[in-house]
Amino acid sequence: MIDYTMMPHQKILCVDMKSFYASCSAVMLGLDPLDCYLVVAGNHDRKGSVVLAASPRMKKEFGIKTGSRLFEVPDDPRIIVEEPKMATYLRVSTEITRVFHRYVPKEAIHTYSVDESFIKVDGAQQLWGDAQTIAKKIKNDIEREFQLPSAIGIGPNMLMAKLCLDLEAKHEGVAEWTYEDVEAKLWSVSPLSKMWGIGRRMEKNLNGIGIFTVGQLARYDLKQLEKKFGVMGNQLYYHAWGVDLSEIGAPILQGQISFGKSQILLRDYKDEEEIKHVILEMCEEVARRTRNHRKAARTINFGLGYSKDEFGGGFYRSRTIEEPTNVTMEIYRTCLSLFKEHYTGKTVRQISISLSNIVDDYELQLSLFDANGWKRRKLGYIVDGIRSRFGSASLLRAVSYTNAGTARHRATLVGGHKQ
Repeated sequence: MIDYTMMPHQKILCVDMKSFYASCSAVMLGLDPLDCYLVVAGNHDRKGSVVLAASPRMKKEFGIKTGSRLFEVPDDPRIIVEEPKMATYLRVSTEITRVFHRYVPKEAIHTYSVDESFIKVDGAQQLWGDAQTIAKKIKNDIEREFQLPSAIGIGPNMLMAKLCLDLEAKHEGVAEWTYEDVEAKLWSVSPLSKMWGIGRRMEKNLNGIGIFTVGQLARYDLKQLEKKFGVMGNQLYYHAWGVDLSEIGAPILQGQISFGKSQILLRDYKDEEEIKHVILEMCEEVARRTRNHRKAARTINFGLGYSKDEFGGGFYRSRTIEEPTNVTMEIYRTCLSLFKEHYTGKTVRQISISLSNIVDDYELQLSLFDANGWKRRKLGYIVDGIRSRFGSASLLRAVSYTNAGTARHRATLVGGHKQ
Protein backbone atom coordinates (compact mmCIF):
# COMPACT_ATOMS: atom_id res chain seq x y z
CA MET A 1 0.00 0.00 0.00
CA ILE A 2 1.08 3.57 -0.69
CA ASP A 3 1.12 6.13 2.13
CA TYR A 4 -0.55 9.03 0.37
CA THR A 5 0.04 11.37 3.32
CA MET A 6 3.67 11.49 2.14
CA MET A 7 2.73 12.35 -1.46
CA PRO A 8 2.22 15.81 -3.04
CA HIS A 9 -1.22 17.28 -2.44
CA GLN A 10 -1.17 20.13 -4.93
CA LYS A 11 -3.93 21.53 -7.10
CA ILE A 12 -2.84 21.01 -10.71
CA LEU A 13 -5.07 21.79 -13.69
CA CYS A 14 -4.52 20.03 -17.03
CA VAL A 15 -6.20 22.13 -19.72
CA ASP A 16 -6.92 20.55 -23.11
CA MET A 17 -8.35 22.36 -26.13
CA LYS A 18 -10.85 20.02 -27.76
CA SER A 19 -9.90 19.14 -31.36
CA PHE A 20 -7.84 22.34 -31.36
CA TYR A 21 -6.90 22.63 -35.05
CA ALA A 22 -10.39 21.68 -36.23
CA SER A 23 -12.04 23.98 -33.70
CA CYS A 24 -9.87 26.95 -34.73
CA SER A 25 -10.64 26.35 -38.40
CA ALA A 26 -14.36 26.07 -37.62
CA VAL A 27 -14.40 29.39 -35.74
CA MET A 28 -12.55 31.09 -38.62
CA LEU A 29 -15.34 29.90 -40.91
CA GLY A 30 -18.02 31.16 -38.52
CA LEU A 31 -19.09 27.64 -37.52
CA ASP A 32 -19.78 26.05 -34.14
CA PRO A 33 -16.82 23.72 -33.42
CA LEU A 34 -19.04 21.26 -31.55
CA ASP A 35 -21.78 21.15 -34.17
CA CYS A 36 -20.01 21.17 -37.56
CA TYR A 37 -18.47 18.39 -39.66
CA LEU A 38 -14.91 19.48 -40.33
CA VAL A 39 -11.50 17.84 -40.80
CA VAL A 40 -8.06 19.38 -41.19
CA ALA A 41 -5.77 17.58 -43.65
CA GLY A 42 -2.39 18.60 -45.03
CA ASN A 43 -2.63 18.00 -48.76
CA HIS A 44 -6.00 17.73 -50.48
CA ASP A 45 -4.44 16.38 -53.66
CA ARG A 46 -3.16 13.26 -51.89
CA LYS A 47 -5.93 10.96 -50.75
CA GLY A 48 -3.42 9.30 -48.45
CA SER A 49 -2.86 12.54 -46.52
CA VAL A 50 -3.12 12.24 -42.75
CA VAL A 51 -6.04 13.89 -40.97
CA LEU A 52 -4.49 16.28 -38.45
CA ALA A 53 -7.70 17.02 -36.58
CA ALA A 54 -11.41 16.29 -36.77
CA SER A 55 -14.34 18.03 -35.12
CA PRO A 56 -16.12 16.16 -32.29
CA ARG A 57 -19.09 15.30 -34.54
CA MET A 58 -16.76 13.82 -37.17
CA LYS A 59 -15.24 11.61 -34.50
CA LYS A 60 -18.58 10.57 -33.03
CA GLU A 61 -20.66 10.04 -36.17
CA PHE A 62 -18.09 9.05 -38.81
CA GLY A 63 -15.23 7.65 -36.71
CA ILE A 64 -12.76 10.05 -38.35
CA LYS A 65 -10.02 11.17 -35.96
CA THR A 66 -6.42 12.37 -35.89
CA GLY A 67 -4.34 9.88 -37.86
CA SER A 68 -7.13 8.81 -40.21
CA ARG A 69 -6.49 9.12 -43.93
CA LEU A 70 -8.22 11.54 -46.28
CA PHE A 71 -9.64 8.69 -48.38
CA GLU A 72 -11.48 7.49 -45.26
CA VAL A 73 -13.47 10.75 -45.04
CA PRO A 74 -16.97 10.05 -46.46
CA ASP A 75 -18.20 11.88 -49.54
CA ASP A 76 -20.83 13.88 -47.66
CA PRO A 77 -21.81 17.47 -48.60
CA ARG A 78 -21.93 18.45 -44.91
CA ILE A 79 -18.22 17.69 -44.44
CA ILE A 80 -15.70 20.52 -44.84
CA VAL A 81 -12.04 19.67 -45.47
CA GLU A 82 -9.68 22.52 -44.51
CA GLU A 83 -5.93 22.89 -44.98
CA PRO A 84 -3.96 23.55 -41.77
CA LYS A 85 -3.08 27.11 -40.83
CA MET A 86 -0.28 26.39 -38.41
CA ALA A 87 0.89 29.97 -37.84
CA THR A 88 -2.67 30.94 -36.87
CA TYR A 89 -3.03 27.97 -34.54
CA LEU A 90 0.20 28.93 -32.78
CA ARG A 91 -0.94 32.55 -32.35
CA VAL A 92 -4.25 31.42 -30.85
CA SER A 93 -2.39 29.04 -28.52
CA THR A 94 -0.22 31.93 -27.32
CA GLU A 95 -3.28 34.10 -26.66
CA ILE A 96 -4.93 31.29 -24.67
CA THR A 97 -1.81 31.10 -22.50
CA ARG A 98 -2.32 34.80 -21.73
CA VAL A 99 -5.70 33.85 -20.23
CA PHE A 100 -3.89 31.56 -17.77
CA HIS A 101 -1.65 34.47 -16.75
CA ARG A 102 -4.70 36.26 -15.32
CA TYR A 103 -4.99 33.64 -12.61
CA VAL A 104 -1.43 32.48 -11.85
CA PRO A 105 2.17 33.70 -12.45
CA LYS A 106 4.08 32.37 -15.46
CA GLU A 107 6.17 30.07 -13.23
CA ALA A 108 2.99 28.13 -12.44
CA ILE A 109 2.24 27.38 -16.12
CA HIS A 110 3.76 24.56 -18.15
CA THR A 111 2.83 24.48 -21.84
CA TYR A 112 2.87 20.75 -22.61
CA SER A 113 1.90 21.10 -26.28
CA VAL A 114 0.18 23.59 -28.57
CA ASP A 115 -3.23 22.51 -27.24
CA GLU A 116 -2.48 21.30 -23.70
CA SER A 117 -1.09 22.99 -20.58
CA PHE A 118 -0.60 22.33 -16.87
CA ILE A 119 -1.39 25.07 -14.33
CA LYS A 120 -0.56 24.97 -10.63
CA VAL A 121 -3.22 26.97 -8.79
CA ASP A 122 -1.95 26.54 -5.21
CA GLY A 123 -1.90 30.00 -3.65
CA ALA A 124 -4.37 31.45 -6.16
CA GLN A 125 -7.38 29.96 -4.41
CA GLN A 126 -7.72 32.83 -1.94
CA LEU A 127 -8.09 35.20 -4.91
CA TRP A 128 -10.27 33.18 -7.27
CA GLY A 129 -11.88 30.35 -5.29
CA ASP A 130 -11.16 26.62 -5.16
CA ALA A 131 -9.54 24.66 -8.01
CA GLN A 132 -12.85 23.71 -9.63
CA THR A 133 -13.99 27.35 -9.56
CA ILE A 134 -10.75 28.50 -11.19
CA ALA A 135 -11.03 25.75 -13.82
CA LYS A 136 -14.57 26.80 -14.69
CA LYS A 137 -13.53 30.47 -14.91
CA ILE A 138 -10.68 29.60 -17.31
CA LYS A 139 -12.94 27.36 -19.39
CA ASN A 140 -15.61 30.09 -19.62
CA ASP A 141 -13.03 32.77 -20.52
CA ILE A 142 -11.69 30.66 -23.38
CA GLU A 143 -15.16 29.88 -24.68
CA ARG A 144 -16.36 33.49 -24.42
CA GLU A 145 -13.28 35.11 -25.97
CA PHE A 146 -12.26 32.50 -28.56
CA GLN A 147 -15.45 30.44 -29.03
CA LEU A 148 -13.28 27.36 -28.48
CA PRO A 149 -14.29 24.33 -26.37
CA SER A 150 -11.95 22.96 -23.71
CA ALA A 151 -11.79 20.35 -20.96
CA ILE A 152 -9.92 20.56 -17.65
CA GLY A 153 -8.77 17.77 -15.36
CA ILE A 154 -7.70 18.53 -11.78
CA GLY A 155 -5.41 16.39 -9.66
CA PRO A 156 -2.94 16.45 -6.74
CA ASN A 157 -0.04 16.05 -9.20
CA MET A 158 0.60 16.36 -12.94
CA LEU A 159 -0.05 12.69 -13.67
CA MET A 160 -3.38 12.58 -11.84
CA ALA A 161 -4.51 15.81 -13.54
CA LYS A 162 -3.67 14.31 -16.94
CA LEU A 163 -5.40 11.00 -16.16
CA CYS A 164 -8.46 12.84 -14.86
CA LEU A 165 -8.53 14.88 -18.09
CA ASP A 166 -8.26 11.88 -20.42
CA LEU A 167 -10.56 9.52 -18.56
CA GLU A 168 -13.28 11.82 -17.21
CA ALA A 169 -12.98 15.56 -17.91
CA LYS A 170 -13.05 15.14 -21.70
CA HIS A 171 -16.58 13.83 -21.24
CA GLU A 172 -17.67 16.05 -18.33
CA GLY A 173 -15.95 19.36 -19.14
CA VAL A 174 -14.35 19.83 -15.70
CA ALA A 175 -13.53 17.00 -13.28
CA GLU A 176 -11.29 16.46 -10.26
CA TRP A 177 -9.51 13.35 -8.98
CA THR A 178 -7.88 12.80 -5.62
CA TYR A 179 -5.80 9.86 -4.36
CA GLU A 180 -9.02 8.38 -2.98
CA ASP A 181 -10.28 7.99 -6.57
CA VAL A 182 -7.36 5.84 -7.76
CA GLU A 183 -8.83 2.44 -6.90
CA ALA A 184 -12.36 3.24 -8.09
CA LYS A 185 -11.60 5.23 -11.24
CA LEU A 186 -8.10 4.26 -12.40
CA TRP A 187 -7.65 0.59 -11.55
CA SER A 188 -10.53 -0.54 -13.75
CA VAL A 189 -8.98 1.00 -16.90
CA SER A 190 -8.47 -1.54 -19.69
CA PRO A 191 -6.96 -1.90 -22.26
CA LEU A 192 -3.79 -0.51 -20.69
CA SER A 193 -3.09 1.81 -23.65
CA LYS A 194 -6.03 3.96 -22.47
CA MET A 195 -3.80 5.07 -19.60
CA TRP A 196 -1.51 7.97 -20.45
CA GLY A 197 2.11 6.85 -20.67
CA ILE A 198 1.42 3.28 -21.83
CA GLY A 199 1.77 2.77 -25.58
CA ARG A 200 0.78 -0.23 -27.69
CA ARG A 201 4.22 -1.81 -27.43
CA MET A 202 4.35 -1.55 -23.62
CA GLU A 203 0.74 -2.75 -23.39
CA LYS A 204 1.70 -5.87 -25.36
CA ASN A 205 4.69 -6.48 -23.06
CA LEU A 206 2.53 -6.10 -19.96
CA ASN A 207 -0.16 -8.37 -21.40
CA GLY A 208 2.57 -10.96 -21.95
CA ILE A 209 3.12 -11.22 -18.18
CA GLY A 210 -0.58 -11.34 -17.36
CA ILE A 211 -1.29 -7.64 -16.72
CA PHE A 212 -4.43 -6.40 -18.48
CA THR A 213 -5.80 -3.70 -16.14
CA VAL A 214 -4.20 -0.83 -14.23
CA GLY A 215 -5.30 -2.50 -11.00
CA GLN A 216 -3.36 -5.64 -11.91
CA LEU A 217 -0.32 -3.45 -12.64
CA ALA A 218 -0.64 -1.78 -9.22
CA ARG A 219 -0.78 -5.15 -7.46
CA TYR A 220 2.08 -6.74 -9.41
CA ASP A 221 5.39 -7.40 -7.68
CA LEU A 222 7.51 -4.24 -7.98
CA LYS A 223 10.83 -6.09 -8.04
CA GLN A 224 9.65 -8.26 -10.94
CA LEU A 225 8.57 -5.17 -12.91
CA GLU A 226 11.94 -3.52 -12.29
CA LYS A 227 13.77 -6.68 -13.29
CA LYS A 228 11.91 -6.87 -16.61
CA PHE A 229 11.49 -3.17 -17.52
CA GLY A 230 14.15 -1.37 -15.46
CA VAL A 231 13.34 2.19 -14.38
CA MET A 232 10.19 2.15 -16.53
CA GLY A 233 8.86 -0.76 -14.47
CA ASN A 234 9.28 1.33 -11.32
CA GLN A 235 7.53 4.33 -12.86
CA LEU A 236 4.64 2.30 -14.28
CA TYR A 237 4.05 0.66 -10.90
CA TYR A 238 3.86 3.95 -9.01
CA HIS A 239 1.82 5.63 -11.75
CA ALA A 240 -0.73 2.83 -11.39
CA TRP A 241 -1.07 4.08 -7.79
CA GLY A 242 -1.40 7.69 -9.00
CA VAL A 243 2.02 8.67 -7.63
CA ASP A 244 4.03 11.32 -9.51
CA LEU A 245 6.76 13.47 -7.95
CA SER A 246 7.39 15.65 -11.04
CA GLU A 247 7.47 19.39 -10.62
CA ILE A 248 5.65 21.74 -13.00
CA GLY A 249 7.74 21.97 -16.17
CA ALA A 250 9.44 18.58 -15.78
CA PRO A 251 8.55 15.56 -17.96
CA ILE A 252 5.96 13.34 -16.26
CA LEU A 253 7.82 10.22 -17.37
CA GLN A 254 11.47 10.98 -16.83
CA GLY A 255 12.52 7.66 -18.28
CA GLN A 256 10.75 8.36 -21.58
CA ILE A 257 12.84 11.38 -22.59
CA SER A 258 13.91 10.98 -26.21
CA PHE A 259 14.43 13.01 -29.36
CA GLY A 260 13.08 11.81 -32.66
CA LYS A 261 11.38 12.41 -35.97
CA SER A 262 9.06 10.33 -38.11
CA GLN A 263 8.36 11.42 -41.66
CA ILE A 264 5.73 10.14 -44.09
CA LEU A 265 7.36 10.74 -47.47
CA LEU A 266 5.59 12.68 -50.22
CA ARG A 267 6.18 9.82 -52.66
CA ASP A 268 7.41 6.24 -52.74
CA TYR A 269 11.19 5.79 -52.48
CA LYS A 270 12.82 2.64 -53.84
CA ASP A 271 16.29 3.79 -54.92
CA GLU A 272 18.66 3.05 -52.03
CA GLU A 273 20.71 6.21 -52.56
CA GLU A 274 17.59 8.39 -52.39
CA ILE A 275 16.49 6.66 -49.19
CA LYS A 276 19.94 7.29 -47.69
CA HIS A 277 19.68 10.98 -48.61
CA VAL A 278 16.47 11.36 -46.59
CA ILE A 279 17.94 9.37 -43.69
CA LEU A 280 20.89 11.79 -43.56
CA GLU A 281 18.58 14.82 -43.55
CA MET A 282 16.55 13.34 -40.71
CA CYS A 283 19.67 12.45 -38.71
CA GLU A 284 20.69 16.09 -39.04
CA GLU A 285 17.37 17.29 -37.64
CA VAL A 286 17.25 14.77 -34.77
CA ALA A 287 20.86 15.58 -33.83
CA ARG A 288 20.03 19.30 -33.83
CA ARG A 289 17.05 18.81 -31.49
CA THR A 290 19.25 16.81 -29.15
CA ARG A 291 21.97 19.48 -29.12
CA ASN A 292 19.39 22.21 -28.51
CA HIS A 293 18.73 20.56 -25.14
CA ARG A 294 22.44 20.05 -24.53
CA LYS A 295 21.96 16.28 -24.53
CA ALA A 296 23.57 13.22 -26.13
CA ALA A 297 22.29 9.67 -26.60
CA ARG A 298 23.58 6.14 -26.27
CA THR A 299 20.74 4.38 -28.09
CA ILE A 300 19.80 5.04 -31.73
CA ASN A 301 16.44 3.78 -33.01
CA PHE A 302 15.75 3.45 -36.74
CA GLY A 303 12.70 2.25 -38.64
CA LEU A 304 11.26 2.04 -42.14
CA GLY A 305 7.61 1.74 -43.14
CA TYR A 306 6.85 0.23 -46.53
CA SER A 307 4.36 1.48 -49.11
CA LYS A 308 0.80 0.16 -49.19
CA ASP A 309 1.69 -1.25 -52.61
CA GLU A 310 4.02 -3.57 -50.70
CA PHE A 311 1.10 -4.44 -48.40
CA GLY A 312 2.65 -2.37 -45.62
CA GLY A 313 5.08 -3.73 -43.07
CA GLY A 314 8.57 -2.56 -42.29
CA PHE A 315 10.94 -2.78 -39.35
CA TYR A 316 12.09 -0.84 -36.27
CA ARG A 317 15.45 -1.64 -34.69
CA SER A 318 17.72 -0.13 -32.02
CA ARG A 319 21.43 -0.10 -31.34
CA THR A 320 23.26 1.09 -28.23
CA ILE A 321 26.71 2.58 -28.82
CA GLU A 322 29.64 2.77 -26.42
CA GLU A 323 29.92 6.56 -26.15
CA PRO A 324 26.88 8.90 -26.15
CA THR A 325 26.66 11.16 -29.19
CA ASN A 326 24.77 14.03 -30.80
CA VAL A 327 26.99 14.18 -33.91
CA THR A 328 24.99 13.87 -37.12
CA MET A 329 27.38 11.61 -39.01
CA GLU A 330 27.84 9.22 -36.08
CA ILE A 331 24.06 8.82 -35.82
CA TYR A 332 23.87 8.45 -39.61
CA ARG A 333 26.48 5.68 -39.67
CA THR A 334 24.54 3.69 -37.09
CA CYS A 335 21.28 4.16 -39.01
CA LEU A 336 23.00 3.05 -42.22
CA SER A 337 24.26 -0.06 -40.48
CA LEU A 338 20.73 -0.93 -39.34
CA PHE A 339 19.43 -0.09 -42.83
CA LYS A 340 21.88 -2.49 -44.51
CA GLU A 341 21.10 -5.27 -42.05
CA HIS A 342 17.30 -5.14 -42.24
CA TYR A 343 16.21 -3.42 -45.49
CA THR A 344 14.78 -5.92 -47.98
CA GLY A 345 14.58 -3.72 -51.08
CA LYS A 346 10.90 -2.83 -50.76
CA THR A 347 9.37 0.56 -51.55
CA VAL A 348 9.70 2.95 -48.58
CA ARG A 349 7.02 5.47 -47.58
CA GLN A 350 7.94 6.28 -43.96
CA ILE A 351 11.20 6.76 -42.06
CA SER A 352 11.55 7.03 -38.27
CA ILE A 353 14.66 7.97 -36.30
CA SER A 354 14.91 8.62 -32.56
CA LEU A 355 17.56 8.86 -29.86
CA SER A 356 17.05 7.49 -26.36
CA ASN A 357 19.10 6.55 -23.30
CA ILE A 358 19.76 10.29 -22.96
CA VAL A 359 22.59 11.90 -20.95
CA ASP A 360 23.74 15.49 -20.42
CA ASP A 361 26.29 16.71 -22.99
CA TYR A 362 28.67 18.55 -20.70
CA GLU A 363 31.65 16.24 -20.93
CA LEU A 364 33.36 14.13 -23.59
CA GLN A 365 35.45 11.00 -23.17
CA LEU A 366 38.61 11.66 -25.20
CA SER A 367 40.05 8.81 -27.27
CA LEU A 368 43.59 8.26 -28.48
CA PHE A 369 42.13 6.77 -31.65
CA ASP A 370 39.84 9.74 -32.41
CA ALA A 371 41.74 12.94 -31.74
CA ASN A 372 39.18 15.10 -33.61
CA GLY A 373 36.07 13.85 -31.81
CA TRP A 374 35.69 17.06 -29.82
CA LYS A 375 35.90 19.12 -33.04
CA ARG A 376 32.99 17.23 -34.63
CA ARG A 377 30.93 17.74 -31.47
CA LYS A 378 31.71 21.48 -31.44
CA LEU A 379 30.99 21.83 -35.18
CA GLY A 380 27.42 20.67 -34.65
CA TYR A 381 26.77 23.49 -32.17
CA ILE A 382 28.33 26.04 -34.54
CA VAL A 383 26.08 24.91 -37.41
CA ASP A 384 23.06 25.08 -35.08
CA GLY A 385 23.95 28.67 -34.19
CA ILE A 386 24.02 29.70 -37.85
CA ARG A 387 20.66 28.07 -38.54
CA SER A 388 19.12 29.58 -35.41
CA ARG A 389 20.15 33.06 -36.52
CA PHE A 390 19.51 32.88 -40.26
CA GLY A 391 16.87 30.16 -40.62
CA SER A 392 16.88 26.37 -40.96
CA ALA A 393 17.44 26.58 -44.73
CA SER A 394 20.49 28.85 -44.45
CA LEU A 395 22.88 25.90 -44.22
CA LEU A 396 21.93 22.57 -45.80
CA ARG A 397 23.77 19.45 -46.83
CA ALA A 398 24.21 18.78 -50.56
CA VAL A 399 21.73 15.87 -50.45
CA SER A 400 18.97 18.39 -49.71
CA TYR A 401 19.43 19.80 -53.21
CA THR A 402 18.86 16.44 -54.90
CA ASN A 403 15.47 15.22 -56.10
CA ALA A 404 15.28 12.99 -53.05
CA GLY A 405 15.80 15.78 -50.52
CA THR A 406 12.90 17.00 -48.38
CA ALA A 407 14.59 19.54 -46.07
CA ARG A 408 14.22 22.55 -48.41
CA HIS A 409 10.47 21.99 -48.68
CA ARG A 410 10.04 21.35 -44.94
CA ALA A 411 11.90 24.60 -44.16
CA THR A 412 8.94 26.52 -45.65
CA LEU A 413 6.46 24.85 -43.28
CA VAL A 414 5.37 25.45 -39.69
CA GLY A 415 5.04 22.31 -37.62
CA GLY A 416 5.44 20.30 -40.83
CA HIS A 417 2.49 22.01 -42.53
CA LYS A 418 1.58 25.16 -44.44
CA GLN A 419 1.53 28.38 -42.51
